[in-house]
Amino acid sequence: MYAAVFAWAWFAVYYPFLHNYKPGKTGVTGMGITYVFMGHVFILVVYFLLLFFFLNTYGGLRIGYLKPIDVFLSQIFALLLGNFFMFLIMTIIRATYEILPIVPLLGVWIVQMAISFLWAFITNVIYMRIFPPRRLLLVNGEYAADDIISKFDTRKDKYTIVKKINISEGIDKVYEECLGDYDGVIIWDVPSQYRNGLVKYCYGRNIRIYVMPKITDVLLKGSSQLHVFDTPVLLLREYSIKIEQRFIKRLLDILISLLLIIITSPLMLIAAIVTKLYDGGPILYKQVRCTKDRREFKIMKFRSMSVDAEKDGVARLAAKNDSRITPFGKFIRACRIDELPQLFNILIGDMSFIGPRPERPEIIDQYMEEMPEFAFRTKVKAGLTGYAQVYGKYNTTPYDKLKLDLTYIENYSLWLDLKIALLTPKILITPDATEGIEDDQITAKKNS
Repeated sequence: MYAAVFAWAWFAVYYPFLHNYKPGKTGVTGMGITYVFMGHVFILVVYFLLLFFFLNTYGGLRIGYLKPIDVFLSQIFALLLGNFFMFLIMTIIRATYEILPIVPLLGVWIVQMAISFLWAFITNVIYMRIFPPRRLLLVNGEYAADDIISKFDTRKDKYTIVKKINISEGIDKVYEECLGDYDGVIIWDVPSQYRNGLVKYCYGRNIRIYVMPKITDVLLKGSSQLHVFDTPVLLLREYSIKIEQRFIKRLLDILISLLLIIITSPLMLIAAIVTKLYDGGPILYKQVRCTKDRREFKIMKFRSMSVDAEKDGVARLAAKNDSRITPFGKFIRACRIDELPQLFNILIGDMSFIGPRPERPEIIDQYMEEMPEFAFRTKVKAGLTGYAQVYGKYNTTPYDKLKLDLTYIENYSLWLDLKIALLTPKILITPDATEGIEDDQITAKKNS
């Protein structure tokens, strides 16, 4: 559908424009472009491949897996980038100093967005009729199941927890309950001595299983499989990112940060002036954070809170409707403009573009009191954005953030960095991504 809309613009506007081009007063010489049938096919195939790549990267094809609004937003970004790169390709084909008319392509994008909106919601309705929400049994262990239930409740279009049973009621009773009228079993925080047997029991009886991984599961998932004996061996390396990958990653950090500093310098200047004029306080907010191996550095942001935001000396993350955030601060936080000064942190090597978000030393200490494994995320350099920022939320619990960060560390590749970079702009307009923590929380850790 989307390629068909572009095809109309190509044949009605852009090909005639290229074909009938005559040199003007720019001093450019040359003749118009004439395409045979295969030339038109090539242009349309290139456009189709661009769209497919971006739709697949942003999740625009994941009907039923993502919410309709998420599918729609994903397709908006995919279509915007696909059209942008196709515009560059057509401009290069023309090989002149004159810019092609962009208005027709903007019209194409608007029509495509209208189609996308209808397609995302209509296909979701069809999907829901074919695949109604799965009725699930929740098996939990020592900790309360409220947190995981609330997560599943956000996707009632896909899952319905109809009953829960605690492992303390006896493993035999749990086995018996698993054979009930359910479409699957959720295994949540069940001790290993019971979980292993429960997984085998359900698997052997063709029962669908949803397992919430523990830290060791995430680590083992990123391991390499060796075949040096007549039995599989899993190798978990002490450092997952290879030296050549680190070199390329650092080189890209330097080049891209320099480029972005130049491009965004006018925007940073405006943000600095408005911040200073609002209350006369400092423009930048500097705070001690931890990067690789818990090395401390001062992160820089445009100040978004009042000057006395932490006058009591207690480290707090932003809460929902936080009164400490200034009106302009709300805007720059929502647009992530407050984080632009971190480009200088990246340039000097304190941070990378992609990696676990840097935490404050005192907050890390709080987390490690109950979760010593939280130190694992400092095995790599901290990042401006990362796996946990793309696939999590601002108020995602530390345990879940740790699992997301370890997924990145143990499965690292340059392609994964590129994918995270492409997905990051999407979170700028996703409300959940900037949702604050609860009012009674000091950190992202839930109070019990």
